[in-house]
Amino acid sequence: MSTELLAVLVAGPPSDDTHIRLARVREAAADVVAGCDDATDVLQGADLQLALCLLYELHYRGVDQVDDTWEWEPALLAVRQTLERPFEAALRSRAGHPTCAATDAAGVARRLFEIAADDGPGMARYVAKHADAEQAREYLVLKSLYQLKEADPHTWAIPRLTGAPKAALVEIQADEYGGGQSGHMHAELFARAMRGAGLDDSYGWYVDVVPTPVLVALNTMSLFGLHRRLRGAIVGHLAAYEMTSSIPSRLYGNGFRRLGHDAGTTRYFDEHVEADAVHEQIAGHDLAGRLAEQDPGLRDDILLGATACLAVEGDVAAFALDQWKRGASALLAPVNDVPEHRDASRT
Repeated sequence: MSTELLAVLVAGPPSDDTHIRLARVREAAADVVAGCDDATDVLQGADLQLALCLLYELHYRGVDQVDDTWEWEPALLAVRQTLERPFEAALRSRAGHPTCAATDAAGVARRLFEIAADDGPGMARYVAKHADAEQAREYLVLKSLYQLKEADPHTWAIPRLTGAPKAALVEIQADEYGGGQSGHMHAELFARAMRGAGLDDSYGWYVDVVPTPVLVALNTMSLFGLHRRLRGAIVGHLAAYEMTSSIPSRLYGNGFRRLGHDAGTTRYFDEHVEADAVHEQIAGHDLAGRLAEQDPGLRDDILLGATACLAVEGDVAAFALDQWKRGASALLAPVNDVPEHRDASRT
């Protein structure tokens, strides 16, 4: 399905012929969905997740050789909807049903911090103490699809909020984007870490080698961010992301230092130790808590976003750790070093 979808998209802008081919893609999508017995099948379906990733990317920086007019093509959105419905249902199942009795900002924030206190399978601790050089590189590859556009999925929420929650989100995002200095943008700092590890820092470069759980985590952000009705979920997702970043970032930085990397490579992690210690309070109280207080009807979606974030990010970590502890790679194919002359040419 994803192969046929991409073939249609790269053939040129929308036309009568491509509409006919898209109808076949939608039928194939429906068949893929029908073949999924439960939420696990949806979340483990590489074909489904790759197709969603391609469709979502049209709303970010686009896909190579695909005309920009496809972004809002109704027939293509119909394909996306066919895949999104079971994906959202699977995410809700995977996230469970978190509850919260409070509707005030302090109470909701307190509940979010309780949820985030479960730090999952411990990838950060593993990288800090045990990962070898290749596993550390694989960690960067696994994170690259999101970190090279860090903050973008959450920025979709800005025009959908008002008052204190909007101001809080803008404050967080301003830091993520480097306070107006491109070299300080967190995405650029991550790119620098990749270059320091001899990896290609091109946007989306490693999409063909990351396992399905990585695509699920990426698609979760896009689903929540692109739908206004899920604005509570993208806020909860960001809150959980920030609440579980500061301490792990210190551990990741220590791990890369242990492996001999310099301050340029570890700066991304070191920056997040301090920044996210502040962001977690803003995200928990002023953003998520105040949004729930402002609109109590969004409280459950805020909790959904937080638990879904922790679940799918935890699935990525669990997959990688299982592979590494068995002496296997967490990637679908090996990655080569970037030639030194090419790396040196980048800013």
